[in-house]
Amino acid sequence: MIVLVVPKVKVHSALFLVAVIYGANYSIAKIALPEYLEPFGFILLRIVCATVLFWLFSLTQEREKIKCRADFMLLIICAIFGVGVNMLAFFHGLSLTNPINASVIMTCSPIMVMITAYVLGKERLTRLKIIGVLIGALGAYLLLTKDGVSLSNGTFMGDLFILVNGSSYAVYLVIVKPLMAKYKAITVIKWIFLFGAIFTLPFGFTELSEVNWAVIPTEAWLSIGYVVFFSTFAVYLLNIWSLKFVNSSVVGIYIYLQPIISTLVAVSFRGDHLDLLTVLYSLLIMVGVYLVSKK
Repeated sequence: MIVLVVPKVKVHSALFLVAVIYGANYSIAKIALPEYLEPFGFILLRIVCATVLFWLFSLTQEREKIKCRADFMLLIICAIFGVGVNMLAFFHGLSLTNPINASVIMTCSPIMVMITAYVLGKERLTRLKIIGVLIGALGAYLLLTKDGVSLSNGTFMGDLFILVNGSSYAVYLVIVKPLMAKYKAITVIKWIFLFGAIFTLPFGFTELSEVNWAVIPTEAWLSIGYVVFFSTFAVYLLNIWSLKFVNSSVVGIYIYLQPIISTLVAVSFRGDHLDLLTVLYSLLIMVGVYLVSKK
């Protein structure tokens, strides 16, 4: 068993960075969807490129072998939930709905993480965690809907796929944790993405082969690069490293920070107005994060 001790500030800084990256991902990923890349084609491109990056990065680390067949089976299951179903559902859903709706629905994910961990016997469902998740969910919901949001029939299927995405990722965060007690983060994630690439190949091959690469503009290429390197390679590596030191609920609760990041970006770069309600709702989210991570 690998036992490591790192300062809490490093773990929470990594999780905060993940929230920053994901906070911008909804809008940035939308630039290339669906005008230039169809959802499943984009996912296959994303996973294959990230897989190459993970395996190249692993060459700079000490080599580590998977110890038994049971661990390989768990890696395959993690790949299905954490890469395959998760990403396919997210990008397909995002192509059918809008970033605001997607953000609202994704705030359900930490609750799913906590419930999944409890059902599988991985974590205790304490009163403090329940209160923290509910407070965080309330803050995120109020922040995202303060200017109004419509879950209309026109986006229903997209919203449903985003819900599947959040549920799938919640299961992944829980079932991958036992592997983190036995292996290094890069060892786990490189195998998960390799199996994930195999799983998504039948879904995305046709769409990817039909892409007209010559007409893709610079901003769409930048969008693709951001999704591959930051929203995939960096985020998955940071998340799975963090799972060595905190439980799945703490990692999941940071999803609630994404609306705050989106608001700060809007104020800083677009000159949007920062009102009192935004500050108050953001504080609710921060209180929720604190309560869930507090022992």
